[in-house]
Amino acid sequence: MGSLETEKLVQDSLSDHHKPPPLLPPSTATYFQPKASKNRLLSLLLEPIQWLRMLSDNLNPTFVLGVFVVYGLNQGFAGSFFKVVSDYYWKDVQRVQPSAVQLYIGFYYIPWIMKPLWGLLTDVFPVMGYRRRPYFVASGVLGVASAMAVAAGGKLLVPLALTFLTGLTASLAIADVTIDACVAHNSIMMAALAPDMQSLCGLCSSAGALIGYSTSGFFVHHIGAQGALGVLAIPPALLIVLGFVIHEVRTDVLNSEKKKKATEKIGTAVRGMYETIKLPQVWKPSLYMYLSFSLNISTHEGQFYWYTDPKAGPAFSQEFVGMVHAIGALASMVGVLIYQKNLKDCSFRKLLFSVQLLYGVTGMLDLIFVRRWNLALGVPDSFFVIAEECVSRVVSRIRWMPMIVLSTKLCPLGIEGMFFALLMCIDSLGFLSSKMGGGLVLNLMHVTRTDFSNLWLALLIRNVLRLATLGLIFLVPEAEQSDVIVASGAMSNKRGHENGKDADDDDGHHYRHEGLQLVPMSEKSEV
Repeated sequence: MGSLETEKLVQDSLSDHHKPPPLLPPSTATYFQPKASKNRLLSLLLEPIQWLRMLSDNLNPTFVLGVFVVYGLNQGFAGSFFKVVSDYYWKDVQRVQPSAVQLYIGFYYIPWIMKPLWGLLTDVFPVMGYRRRPYFVASGVLGVASAMAVAAGGKLLVPLALTFLTGLTASLAIADVTIDACVAHNSIMMAALAPDMQSLCGLCSSAGALIGYSTSGFFVHHIGAQGALGVLAIPPALLIVLGFVIHEVRTDVLNSEKKKKATEKIGTAVRGMYETIKLPQVWKPSLYMYLSFSLNISTHEGQFYWYTDPKAGPAFSQEFVGMVHAIGALASMVGVLIYQKNLKDCSFRKLLFSVQLLYGVTGMLDLIFVRRWNLALGVPDSFFVIAEECVSRVVSRIRWMPMIVLSTKLCPLGIEGMFFALLMCIDSLGFLSSKMGGGLVLNLMHVTRTDFSNLWLALLIRNVLRLATLGLIFLVPEAEQSDVIVASGAMSNKRGHENGKDADDDDGHHYRHEGLQLVPMSEKSEV
């Protein structure tokens, strides 16, 4: 079974357009130190509880609750649950062709492409004085309404069903941006605890994904795919509750003058992003990442229809499909550990070339499976598909990690949050192109609900395109992962320079507005 091509996008911290709060001295943060215990086993069991208590004491318990609700229940559980259940919904309820499903799934990425817009709304346009709470409530209402509509609506028209399913992904995207803004704010207030917050987010997401994948097949088997989608109303319902309980200091409602200055700040940031993307050391790797994702066409739906088909394929059960995805999620964590321990010191170009080559070669395992050569070798289908899923997830994660690191290196100081969101949008466009391209190939190869005779050819085309991406490796810088690729300095506000005078901040204090100046990369890092 081919790996899901929708790798979870790393969470971007959208930049705050207000003055950042002052950094708290290290003494104000209570660092986590496990309490000594004579019983080592008891000490290990108590350590996570002590760690969570430390985070709650320093950051506010409602923030920790927010991370559990958004990352654990919504992104982790609901996201993984949705991937499996929606596949069965299109196959068993709507009974559409795999090539059509491949195209429909591309629409799921549109809300994620719009993440900078959601970020601007939460940062610049408060509702009744709150910049986070209302957006949690709005995302929760959207998610509940979408899940209940598709679960209780009977046999919906395809455009209507697609609209509701995209509404579910939009709910996830809006909640994701909102909690990221909370994480970014707390990372500024408590810089020493920033790594702990990221660990908490990652652990909640991973644990939720394991539960979601493990239970998805069970629910599909017992209540059907359409009924199982109704379960997805529970996580967004908790978002509504979170919007009323999470701690947030109310801000003053913006008057017309402040709104005008906020709009000017947005314009300055957009101009900075435009100047940055024009730099060769920025647009070249950005283009590589887009082409790398888009040329890796997704044939997942064709493979899913095949391996659940009782005649042409191995006819895997719903529970087994969910279990395979759960094991794949564990394998993805192994990929992170391999990268962290052994590959984080490699240069970008060398690492991405090697892992892309490995990505193309290991993709041939899907071809072996579809052609049933594994049976000729005496390897059972169940064992082979689990092994293939693990290898695919490990390689995909190792391929993903340096791209994320490279994306952070391309962000200039001052607009790093918004620019990182832009790069994630480019990646999402690549994933969308991958889905659309895969659907087109499946259609051209005449892969249908019952005819899989050319599925192997679609997989071969996919793997050839993966290997062809190696010809674009010159777009990746030869820099080390610890090198600076885009250097930033200070730039006076354009308006202040033009008028020959300083500017005033939102509170009326006189100051020289500092912005961003993009300077060429040092000759050390070639592109």
